[in-house]
Amino acid sequence: MTTLDHKIDFSVVLTVRNANPNGDPLNGNRPRQNYDGFGEISDVCIKRKIRNRLQDVGEGILVQSDERRNDEHRSIKDRVDGNEELKSLAKGKGKNNNNTLFADIASSTWLDVRSFGQVFAFSGSGVSIGIRGPVSIHTAVSLNPIDISSMQITKSVNSVTSTDPDKKGSDTMGMKHRVDFGVYVFYGSINTQLAEKTGFTAEDAEKMKASLITLFENDTSSARPDGSMEVNKVYWWEHNSKIGQYSSAKVHKSLQIALKEGLNEAKAFEDYSFTLNNLEGLKVHEYEGL
Repeated sequence: MTTLDHKIDFSVVLTVRNANPNGDPLNGNRPRQNYDGFGEISDVCIKRKIRNRLQDVGEGILVQSDERRNDEHRSIKDRVDGNEELKSLAKGKGKNNNNTLFADIASSTWLDVRSFGQVFAFSGSGVSIGIRGPVSIHTAVSLNPIDISSMQITKSVNSVTSTDPDKKGSDTMGMKHRVDFGVYVFYGSINTQLAEKTGFTAEDAEKMKASLITLFENDTSSARPDGSMEVNKVYWWEHNSKIGQYSSAKVHKSLQIALKEGLNEAKAFEDYSFTLNNLEGLKVHEYEGL
């Protein structure tokens, strides 16, 4: 497999309806919003979903969710120590040649390390190695301010038996929040200079594209019921050189999204119009979400 030899930019447009796409733990798990009322989905949340999709198709993933792990390891350090080559190299603390070899083995073993990079720094081990990945992803932001609905919920049974078993405990009460409707967009890029360092290949880029198209498969939960989140469009720009014909900022801005004429508020994805400004010599591929 050959290392990726040309820059790639991409954009993903997605719809949220009656779901909590990314709760804010510092705000009662309400859907994330910026100070202007626009909805947000963090890049960390998006990368988690990409990792899950890659894991679903059998790729080696270092940063696994505990409830989705496919091995016996309960932490990143356990997973690293489970690799005998890496465990041996970690004993040669701080040696530059060991650090380079450690990064090479980690990148070749796990696709998420090869893509997003990873910091290996574990308490008491003396290991401190940083890997920069070629795939960068922005926070997703809604096209318009979002409306959030909240409802009080109750459980039909206490979590534990109280002194008065006939009385419901305080833990039976809770709140649930959702975004009524919103169309979000996020952008990303794949850098060839960093791809050369981690060994990220053209085949890896295709796997990344497939995971974006199918981003919400096997992602169902109480907060995100099946069908409540949908990838609508994936735009994929492939440059003809390592540095790229245009900056990522210019490429991302070539996608113009606006409410259709005569509408003041969007109620559906179809209420928006999408325009791609032509960038001479740069072709864009447009894909429908699954």
